[in-house]
Amino acid sequence: MNPWGSNPSSKRRDKLSIIAEILEIAKEGTLKTQIMYRANLSFTQLNDYLRFMLRINLLEKVTENEKERYETTGKGMDFLQRYREITELLKNDDEINGKNGVKIPPQHLLKKSQNLC
Repeated sequence: MNPWGSNPSSKRRDKLSIIAEILEIAKEGTLKTQIMYRANLSFTQLNDYLRFMLRINLLEKVTENEKERYETTGKGMDFLQRYREITELLKNDDEINGKNGVKIPPQHLLKKSQNLC
């Protein structure tokens, strides 16, 4: 049974993939509106995620020239690396053993960054 609804091809994302996408967007530092548009989130959703991610130190807010930018922290980069490793394991298992019912995140979140070891 599909926990996200009756349509198995649904485009709904889980919370971890949204967090990973926000961290990916904010790696170089970016404005709140850019995160909202690029991650395709509503204003309310964005604020909830940012508040949570700031609280657990995955993101940091940097004020520069009276503008607030959000940047991925070292802890956030560690989260991204581990997230990629886990999803790669699931992807490999899916290819070997057939569909396992676990949704694999978009490819742009799986590619390795040059900044990560």
